[in-house]
Amino acid sequence: MIRLLSGDLPRSRVLTVLLLIVLLALACAPFAFPGARALNTAAKICIFVVLVASYDLLLGYTGIVSFAHTMFFGIGGYGVAIAMSNMTPGWGALAVGTLCALAVSALLAFLVGLFSLRVRAIFFAMITLAVATAFATLVSQLSDWTGGEDGLTFKVPEVLTPGFSLGDAEWFGVPLNGKLVTYYLVFLCAVALFLALLRIVNSPFGRVLQAIRENDFRAEAIGYRTVVYRTVSTVLSALFATAAGVLMALWLRYNGPDTSLSFEIMVDILLIVVIGGMGTLYGSVIGTVLFLLAQTYLQDVMKLASESTAALPLVSGLLHPDRWLLWLGLLFVLSVYYFPQGVVGRLRGRAA
Repeated sequence: MIRLLSGDLPRSRVLTVLLLIVLLALACAPFAFPGARALNTAAKICIFVVLVASYDLLLGYTGIVSFAHTMFFGIGGYGVAIAMSNMTPGWGALAVGTLCALAVSALLAFLVGLFSLRVRAIFFAMITLAVATAFATLVSQLSDWTGGEDGLTFKVPEVLTPGFSLGDAEWFGVPLNGKLVTYYLVFLCAVALFLALLRIVNSPFGRVLQAIRENDFRAEAIGYRTVVYRTVSTVLSALFATAAGVLMALWLRYNGPDTSLSFEIMVDILLIVVIGGMGTLYGSVIGTVLFLLAQTYLQDVMKLASESTAALPLVSGLLHPDRWLLWLGLLFVLSVYYFPQGVVGRLRGRAA
């Protein structure tokens, strides 16, 4: 187990229990939480754990603030969508789309790192924001390839389609169909990618990244070429984000600007990293679960609360489901106030 986690144990009993609960819940989600909405939430959690963890490699471990992360997420989705739309929708098309998306992401990340990482802090962030905005504009204009603002709906290999069946048998009342196969493909890929990220941040390379984050001048002085390490970190982060985009497109069988290139997704990633704890990949797990569950079910909880307080018009109005963003923002402010190092940082601090 220690080797599987690359020696990076949770270092907190409470955190260990929470991570095990999350893992078991996601592994058993199709059977434990029946319904399309619950399954869609579980799949999004798996995908966003990888996406947020890849951004934490950049922000939490290397100290680089980038606003272009959703660009690489979108490249993964569009790579699969374009390949599936223009080729026979099979595993070969999926492989071609994935490899092309990874190649494009690696090239763009390398160019961004090569030409921009010599500038500092806010200047680099602004450059990445400009690049991401330009890419989103380009995607909307190349409608013949990308579908423009409408995006692309595409077919997937037959085994991944909802109409595919593994027989008439059911497990715990859940039919064994292509949707189930797709979910476990997403789940297993997400676990493998997360473990790979754990291995990277706990390798000598990862420790150099942390040294650069703490003091890049000192790291440069003792012989490390910080520009090279920061560029490699940017490329690796982009590749994992692209893989997450591939999984999202496969799950939705669709890709468009709103599902992968939206700036709202970039804001969500930043919030999740802060909530979970920067520089702790386990924070991406805890933060993603808390954020997506709140985003998905907070309106339902508020509807029940509003109906139960109907006799108090002021309170009922404040708890109206239409005001869920207000309460979500309040929860975020409170989480930052009480957990300045993130949930994982707080739990590890208490354990220490």
